[in-house]
Amino acid sequence: MTTEKKREREKKVVEEMIRIYCRRKHGTKKKDLCPDCAKLRDYAFHRSDVCPFMKEKTFCSNCRIHCYSPEMKAKIREVMRFSGPRMLLHRPLMAIHHVISSKLEKKRLEKALKDRK
Repeated sequence: MTTEKKREREKKVVEEMIRIYCRRKHGTKKKDLCPDCAKLRDYAFHRSDVCPFMKEKTFCSNCRIHCYSPEMKAKIREVMRFSGPRMLLHRPLMAIHHVISSKLEKKRLEKALKDRK
């Protein structure tokens, strides 16, 4: 898979999670985001666009360097905790793919770390 496709997939997952969160917490319509959630989405997209490790990783949660500011990191963590379980209801295939990809990536990273020792 190309780096650009990985980047776009990551953006789709993050955006969907933010949309679920915003609908339930802020009462927005299906495709709308409140200003705070739009700001978080734009921030996440920018971080993905400039990520130097995109070729090597699947999702930010598997990255060895966390580049989010503390404030945005706290916000995205809250969104993911809320939306993660709900993704199975709203976007089951996306959620399953995300979980499988993340688990495989963690195993690959653990193996690479073990092989270095």
